[in-house]
Amino acid sequence: MINKPILTFASWVLISFLLIVGCSQTTTSNPSSTVSPAAQTTTLTVSAAASLKDAMDEIKPVYSKQKPNVSLTYNFGSSGALQQQIEQGAGVDVFISAATKQIDALAQKGLLVDGTRKDLLKNQIVLIAPQNSTVVTDFKDLASPSIKKIALGEPKSVPAGQYAQQVLTSLKILDQVKSKAVYAKDVRQALNYVESGNADAGLVYFSDAKSTPKVKIVGTASEKTHSPIIYPIAVLKSSKNVDAAKDFVQFLSGNEAKTVFEKQGFTVAGS
Repeated sequence: MINKPILTFASWVLISFLLIVGCSQTTTSNPSSTVSPAAQTTTLTVSAAASLKDAMDEIKPVYSKQKPNVSLTYNFGSSGALQQQIEQGAGVDVFISAATKQIDALAQKGLLVDGTRKDLLKNQIVLIAPQNSTVVTDFKDLASPSIKKIALGEPKSVPAGQYAQQVLTSLKILDQVKSKAVYAKDVRQALNYVESGNADAGLVYFSDAKSTPKVKIVGTASEKTHSPIIYPIAVLKSSKNVDAAKDFVQFLSGNEAKTVFEKQGFTVAGS
């Protein structure tokens, strides 16, 4: 007679304990009620002309500070090569070319997001020589027998090479110097040829020449001798993150990016 109430009380305690544990586990196993989901990271792939490398590298941490959930991946190269990669299906969100020709071609094929194309930057073509050189003081010196090798971007794919060819044609010395040309895959390689002494002179962008103390600028091409040097930018239809890509394009048009671009030797389009 005494054991029955004791057993009943023990059973009630056990059942209550199990109910409490069960409720606790249910609450813990539902993360939405206790823990907010981790913020997702968006990765943007930006294909940009090789001449933009220093500026874009400097811009990355500035943008990441504002947009910590956006990761930037850069792909640098000649504008022509980057255009071909995009046409062949490369997953690119934003493209910055060193000439309008490549962007025009992509626009004609319907590969740009409508309303996102804009002119971003401008640049200049300069004649450079190794810092200790004394044989090059002007563009017309390139025809001198003492100049053996001239570094140029490959005109078929490198805008800097196309502009350089226009300059040499305008100065009426292209035929005299054509045999001396050492063609580079992009403008940074042309710069490197002069830096290393593997070329006696070279034609590159002002922003590239400004990036190294190993070369000196001995001449600046008149704007009348070449097509306008414009860097257009656009968002690609292949982008899986169009809104984030548009935001990045807008940032590159703002004052913080402008400060970096001008420091690196570019002129902001429209300024």
